[in-house]
Amino acid sequence: MQEIRQKKTYDLEALEELIIMLIEASSQGAAIIVEGRRDEMALRSLGVVGPVIMASRRPALHLAEEVAQGYSEIILLTDWDRKGDEMAITIEQHLRCTSSRTDLEIRSRLKKLVKKEIKDVESLGIYVERMREINNSKHWTLKCSSPRDGFPPEL
Repeated sequence: MQEIRQKKTYDLEALEELIIMLIEASSQGAAIIVEGRRDEMALRSLGVVGPVIMASRRPALHLAEEVAQGYSEIILLTDWDRKGDEMAITIEQHLRCTSSRTDLEIRSRLKKLVKKEIKDVESLGIYVERMREINNSKHWTLKCSSPRDGFPPEL
């Protein structure tokens, strides 16, 4: 049981690190490409303030050309299902011909961390909240437990 809790704490720390990377890159002008509006809303709820561009209903080539003209750094953050994988690969291939730097690393690391729990970017905000609550309740339990009779310490 302790090993599972330690893994969850590690996962939350790694997840928080990736979110900080997204927020920092975004605030420095990097564009983040997502699939749809809900994905954008999830990123906004996590604190991303910079440009978030939706890829849905747009040909990948036109999207890549448009984004490359306006941004020197582009983060691809499509869902981690097969459609999202294909979309990320296609957009990245079109962006190779431009001078923009394309980041697939954040998506790859997020996918490894949360793939068993969630399948899309739009669930990321709720998932992070849930992980934070689990982590906080664990710390609360550890801080409030008392050696006497299992009751919390007196305040």
